[in-house]
Amino acid sequence: MQRFRITHPINNVVKGLELFGLMVILVATFVASGQDVAQMIADRRVDLADLLLLFLYLEVLAMIGAYLQTGRLPIRFPIYIGIIALARFLVIEVKDLEAWKMLAVGVTMVLLAGTVLLLRYGHLKLPYPTNELDLEDLEAKQKRRDSPSKP
Repeated sequence: MQRFRITHPINNVVKGLELFGLMVILVATFVASGQDVAQMIADRRVDLADLLLLFLYLEVLAMIGAYLQTGRLPIRFPIYIGIIALARFLVIEVKDLEAWKMLAVGVTMVLLAGTVLLLRYGHLKLPYPTNELDLEDLEAKQKRRDSPSKP
């Protein structure tokens, strides 16, 4: 497998833009969560929808933290966010939703949860290379396996 490397100056620009975007998301998440907590304090009431919204904020923060630590974005985090967002939608709109819409949201949540299970199973059975050396070692093993052996 041939890998394409980004030239150094462009790589720095892309990394800088990624970091800037993450910082914007981080600040926006802090501001939004602070506003929601202030609203809960002002209302002197916390609903299940409010708690689920706080979990959404925590998942976004966890996703940013994971990306900053590893340089990779685990696909499970956005799926978790989707599940929590659907649960929050269901809690807020339960009185106004028709039965088939509630069922559709529930089925979507189950499908997303199943997707997470499949991803976890696949990751356990077919782990990703942890670094560049592991990737090169894996490629070398595949070449040896795929090349015809001489008797």
